[in-house]
Amino acid sequence: MPESDLKAFLAAWDTDHKGVKPLFEKMYACLAGLENVELEYKGRPGISHSLRARHKAQKNRPLFVLVDIIDDAPEERWLSVCFYADLVSDPQNSGDLVPGGLMGEDARCFDIDEPDEEVLDRMLAMLCEAHARAALQ
Repeated sequence: MPESDLKAFLAAWDTDHKGVKPLFEKMYACLAGLENVELEYKGRPGISHSLRARHKAQKNRPLFVLVDIIDDAPEERWLSVCFYADLVSDPQNSGDLVPGGLMGEDARCFDIDEPDEEVLDRMLAMLCEAHARAALQ
């Protein structure tokens, strides 16, 4: 689905009890501002709204990050951000290591269910780190 579908979804997202929409929008803006990135949106209402980012230089993987808006309870949406485990460092071990969790490979996933600037800053840094490492793979 085109990015315009994501923009339409975001424009219609008016109930955000958990306050995570601004966090998603900042991650989206970060990814859109990175060089050589292709973004893909996949909306599955009632399940998730996924933003997938791929570096154009990547040869072996279809993406470097998956940012999901979990939509099983639309008024209580939360975010799940998953990276391939070898593309990011997580010295604080704040993410969950999920064996086979991203396209069959080990993932480092972060669940975000409330606004937190420190978490957002960490996610933005990881987006940039994964982007840089994906360019080499």
